[in-house]
Amino acid sequence: QLQVVESGGGLVEPGSSLRLSCAASGFSMDYYAIGWFRQAPGKEREGISCFSESGGMKYYPDSVKGRFTMSRGNDNNTLYLQMDSLKPEDTAVYYCAAAPTWFCPVLATTTGFRYWGLGTQVTVSS
Repeated sequence: QLQVVESGGGLVEPGSSLRLSCAASGFSMDYYAIGWFRQAPGKEREGISCFSESGGMKYYPDSVKGRFTMSRGNDNNTLYLQMDSLKPEDTAVYYCAAAPTWFCPVLATTTGFRYWGLGTQVTVSS
């Protein structure tokens, strides 16, 4: 059964860091695009970043560029999202999702991402 599971969220103060994990099971990340998304209360789900073995890493909103960094685990089936210099506006539920495609979308979109985790809450507050 194809599954992704997020972990690593929590409550942190502004300026802090968190590392989220997306663990895949039932498939290899080598053959899927893996996206990170977030959804704040009352807002639409937003694409943050995406990794594909063929296309590398993409970061979508300017608000996260330079602060968020993806990396793969040694098992090659875990994708991390390192989030530094966190701000209150980063507060959201963070999701990872898998798309059966070789490349990440050019623009941030949820289209094509078929397998979703349940999300992990990130709260940035003093």
